Amino acid sequence: MYPYIYLASQSPRRQELLRQIGVKFEMLVAQAGEDTESIEEPLPNENARDYVQRVTFAKSAIALQRWQQSGKPWAPILCADTTVSLPGSASGEILGKPSDADDAARILEMLSSKTHEVLTAVVLTVDQNTNPLCLVQVSEVQFAHLSKAQIESYIASDEPFGKAGAYGIQGLGGAFIPSIKGSYSGIMGLPIYEVNQLLEFAKVARI
Repeated sequence: MYPYIYLASQSPRRQELLRQIGVKFEMLVAQAGEDTESIEEPLPNENARDYVQRVTFAKSAIALQRWQQSGKPWAPILCADTTVSLPGSASGEILGKPSDADDAARILEMLSSKTHEVLTAVVLTVDQNTNPLCLVQVSEVQFAHLSKAQIESYIASDEPFGKAGAYGIQGLGGAFIPSIKGSYSGIMGLPIYEVNQLLEFAKVARI
């Protein structure tokens, strides 16, 4: 039984969700010189599911290297990545984190009045000698119509930045969402039902 895991994510939302289900964790934070930005660049014609799996596996491999250099005792390593996709739209196959205010406005205008998908991939490295476990949780999110003024006001709050799809369901962005089909925690960035099953398989203790 492992008393804790390593979390290879600086997302406060993922940390909050792990605490919610009683999981102790230590951070495996990015080291100076690590190139994580290029990993998140979509490949030509890459679909959203392939993209989010590829990125999460790549982050998992980097996290394993961090652990190897740390000198710390072994514990399972958890990585996750989330993306937003607008099915049927070539320009909206992968809607990542906005680069600036104009990009955030573009993304929010695309999502307005439509139903999009939120895909969160989770990779758990149970031990050093076996292939990591991976799952992808997909939820559907309905967006209300957003006026130009609403979009401008939301961008001014700074909430869209650093978030796939330029919104956070757990914050002000939740007011734009009449309904969801799937996992609320998955939309936040870590589907806790599925993660709990992975951690039980890996024999990770709870508080």
